[in-house]
Amino acid sequence: MTEGVTGTEGATGGRAAQLKHTGLRPGWTTGACATAATTAAYTALLTGEFPDPVTITLPKGRTPSFALATEELTAGDPTAGDRAMAGVVKDAGDDPDVTHAALIRATVRLLPPGAGVVFRAGPGVGTVTRPGLPLDVGEPAINPVPRQLMRSHVAEVAARHGGTGDVEITVSVDNGAEIARSTWNPRLGILGGLSILGTTGIVVPYSCSAWIDSIRRGVDVARAAGRTHVAGCTGSTSERTVLAAYDLPEDALLDMGDFAGAVLKYIRRHPVDRLTLCGGFAKLSKLAAGHLDLHSARSQVDKTFLSQLALTAGADAPLAEQVAAANTGLEALRLCESRGVPLGDEVARRARDEALGVLRGAPVEVDVICIDRAGTVVGRSDPA
Repeated sequence: MTEGVTGTEGATGGRAAQLKHTGLRPGWTTGACATAATTAAYTALLTGEFPDPVTITLPKGRTPSFALATEELTAGDPTAGDRAMAGVVKDAGDDPDVTHAALIRATVRLLPPGAGVVFRAGPGVGTVTRPGLPLDVGEPAINPVPRQLMRSHVAEVAARHGGTGDVEITVSVDNGAEIARSTWNPRLGILGGLSILGTTGIVVPYSCSAWIDSIRRGVDVARAAGRTHVAGCTGSTSERTVLAAYDLPEDALLDMGDFAGAVLKYIRRHPVDRLTLCGGFAKLSKLAAGHLDLHSARSQVDKTFLSQLALTAGADAPLAEQVAAANTGLEALRLCESRGVPLGDEVARRARDEALGVLRGAPVEVDVICIDRAGTVVGRSDPA
């Protein structure tokens, strides 16, 4: 259920190189598909014609083209108003993604000048009903990066064809409510359907053996190049954080993904002087709790464990109870931050200690950096 809840940080250069060696075919996120459908629909509203295929530009510069599976234009229809709908079938490549082959629709309606871009959840797209997610309660479950991607393409179409860029975008997914039952969305309080996700627009195939092999090869390359400090990162956002914190060359960055155990076990046998682990707070809280596979299908954030760490970090009993009852790890973190309790640092320290346990005395200094979704450092351990 790769894209059902929170998505991944996105494909990095190392992951792209991995795919060349494994033959695994990447795909496109629901956010990329929604952007393509939005671009086609808004173009049709302004020109009367749907571009097919429609080409978009992803955050890292790739320009994929998408064939339209369905289209409908009602511009000039006094009974329906000026609106256009376009749909794209999601291709997840070789990833076992529950949203593969889903029809992603975007209906675009013109709004008065100055209204901006407004997002709506259509059938099959969920609505946020609990705090702790990167969207406010009541908002459509269309994540921040896909929203920005759609806004930028709306602006480009408007500039090209003389529009104002003021539109309402309603994203829907055929059978999305049914598909969402196979995800963690209902448990997280995202009700009514799926989330529209993606940070790079690209779905990277989830292959355990291939990914772990690429981690091992990454360690080998770093050691061969004489690197004494390497960093295991869960995705592109954590890579940027590490690069800002340390002057590391690209070949010292390990595309760890969810496989913290693979990094630690291989470095135990092939040591380097220093290892930095960097990733999202929620993921690293799983490592802190003793999980070596951080994928959502195999480990979950333990809020009871987080409440115990909060007590260790100085929380009082009522705050610890709030942490235990939090909807998400992010909400637990924010609750502690608001009270000046350094839960992020405590998670980083405990994750470091777990990592040292896996290393079993190998001569490797370890430090851990926890970040939030924006890449802000929210917790850090001292090297040990």
